[in-house]
Amino acid sequence: MKLPDLTELALRNLRESLLRNSLTTVGISVGVASLVAMLSLGIGLQQMASRRLVKSGLFDTIVVTSRRELRGMGREEERTGPTPGESRVLDEPARVAIEHLPNVSEAYPDIRFVTELRFDDTPHLTMISALPASAKSNDAFEGMQGGFFSSDTASEAILQKSFAEELLGKTPKLGAPEPSVAELAAPLIGKEMTMRYAQRATTPAQPGSAPVPPSAASSPDIDLSGASYSVVSREQKLKIVGVSDLDPESMRGPMRAKVFLPLKLAEGLHVMQPTDLREVSRAAADQPIYSSISVRVKNPSQVQPVEDAIKKMGFTTFSILDASRGLRQFFAVLYAFLGIFGSLALMVASIGIVNTLVMAILERRREIGIMKAIGASDGDVKKLFFAEAGAMGILGGIVGVVLGWTIGQLINFGTNIYLRRQSLPPEHFWAVPWWLVAGAILFSAGVSLISGLYPAGRAARLDPVQALRYE
Repeated sequence: MKLPDLTELALRNLRESLLRNSLTTVGISVGVASLVAMLSLGIGLQQMASRRLVKSGLFDTIVVTSRRELRGMGREEERTGPTPGESRVLDEPARVAIEHLPNVSEAYPDIRFVTELRFDDTPHLTMISALPASAKSNDAFEGMQGGFFSSDTASEAILQKSFAEELLGKTPKLGAPEPSVAELAAPLIGKEMTMRYAQRATTPAQPGSAPVPPSAASSPDIDLSGASYSVVSREQKLKIVGVSDLDPESMRGPMRAKVFLPLKLAEGLHVMQPTDLREVSRAAADQPIYSSISVRVKNPSQVQPVEDAIKKMGFTTFSILDASRGLRQFFAVLYAFLGIFGSLALMVASIGIVNTLVMAILERRREIGIMKAIGASDGDVKKLFFAEAGAMGILGGIVGVVLGWTIGQLINFGTNIYLRRQSLPPEHFWAVPWWLVAGAILFSAGVSLISGLYPAGRAARLDPVQALRYE
């Protein structure tokens, strides 16, 4: 039997029992819709998590530290490369070398220190961190009141919300509503703070050098193996230009900063770092030593190759990719469970296909007998029933995909209305990629064909003589 004739005959048979075949197709559609809806929810949640990580600047960032930092910290050392005592120092030449690696967009030092800030003649001790210009795209600054730094060297500061509350003396009270960022920013933006810090100087202060405030005092020179430098107390005026609602350093735990400075400004201040005490000779030679370096990769997919290249240089690396392996495993398990539960409805629909085709055999015994009497083979009869089952599966799959997509959009729309009422930003957590559409239709057609195995075999085994005598 030729394919056009087979197709025409299968469609004619489906039209003759339109109501019963339509109900069977609807059952397939509901099963496919449940499968698509559940899997698209899991895919959407994973994409939403990935978007948030990428936008936070963490997903494409690698934190690099020297193996010297591992001594006495109880961390597992690398199995290859030099020992911690013989490893390379994370200094400026090392940073430049890392920045010139393929697929690296920038490599900047992690400058952070605890110091005193005076606001309205009141001292506040806090952690300060330096940010590069690229941090402007961080989602933590989306709802910021005020603006980002005007330049990399501007004497400006951005405050985290909790520190703004501290400056204004608004201690959170149990049961009381938290002040909004706008309320906190209004009396702070444009005001000045004074930062007191310890500066590393390569030589003691000389007459005619940068002025030292009256409160500044120079410590005795530190001398080791002929290398010496001074530690001088300095002050720096900072203008508050923004207050951030979210915490851009939420992943750092207890080391989170509450005040942020432009990176170039912080580098120019030469603030005393703990690494300066461990590497006195290089510090005295005006070679900055970094406790860690943040490396931004051009594409998140290139994080692993860049990590491997940095490890070959003798440094230790950490990225959110390492921490997200457990997250990817979680989503893999979630996909499996959602797929299983979504497929249950499709399995129930397959029983409807079997029932429909078995009933068709009873109603069309004479037709099958006539087909065999005029020369149709058992294979032709099987093909006919397979074609009917496949047609119901493909049509049900297409309708089910559309139905599942519609359900997802409606739920996404309703959820975003709820989020807006809660003063939360809208999210798109429902995704139906093309491969899910194609997979759902093919899966539906496959289940339908498998369901048609028994009816097709039973129809092919009919005796044409008995079938022609059937009333």
